[in-house]
Amino acid sequence: MININPYVSVDCVLLGFDGERLNVLIVRQKSQNGEVDTGSYKLPGSLIYMDEDLDDAAQRVLKQLTGLVQVKMVQFKAFGGANRLANPSDAVWLERFHNLEHHLERIVTIAYLSLLRIDRKMQTLESGYEAHWVPVTELPPLAFDHSMIVNEAIESVRNMTMLNPKMLFGLLPRKFTASQLREVMNTVSGQNIDAKNFHKKLATMPYVVPLDEKEEGVSHRAARYYKFKASKKE
Repeated sequence: MININPYVSVDCVLLGFDGERLNVLIVRQKSQNGEVDTGSYKLPGSLIYMDEDLDDAAQRVLKQLTGLVQVKMVQFKAFGGANRLANPSDAVWLERFHNLEHHLERIVTIAYLSLLRIDRKMQTLESGYEAHWVPVTELPPLAFDHSMIVNEAIESVRNMTMLNPKMLFGLLPRKFTASQLREVMNTVSGQNIDAKNFHKKLATMPYVVPLDEKEEGVSHRAARYYKFKASKKE
């Protein structure tokens, strides 16, 4: 019998760029028998086991709910507000899902963060799991305080990339257009850099290298591709 810790959970915020928009991975809540509650969404997360480390718990939960394995994630914040279970239905769902015998009043969750490029493999999640990529600007209401956690994750990325802008390239394809980079930077920064000024800004980035390649098969004017250069030795 699995021994659940009823006071500590992990939640995973996976931010991914699909070439056009920044997305977050969410899952549908399920009942204990596997039935889906079609009206309720949440981040991939759950209570931890008594005998597992937090990092192991995050990887286990992500695999169970999305099928993703070996995703590089980092802890970015703990959430322990007294009103995390303010919605009675959230507490009832947790108690029933984990077959807990006592009423839950407070849970501290450790939030994990990952920046991903959404490639073909990432886009097939929905075929086997109730996991969905949703644009951060179109998120439905989420259970618990997960909407706040998503906002805090974006704010955390914003602060981190101010110190190290190169982090953003983990979201982009290996070769990308200026408009793709601009969209990522606009979404994360919360600003709107117009195209003309952005091309000037692009010229000041020594780690962004223009390629002798352009888009093919597009209805608009073909854009030049760029790549990220990690270091001068590359």
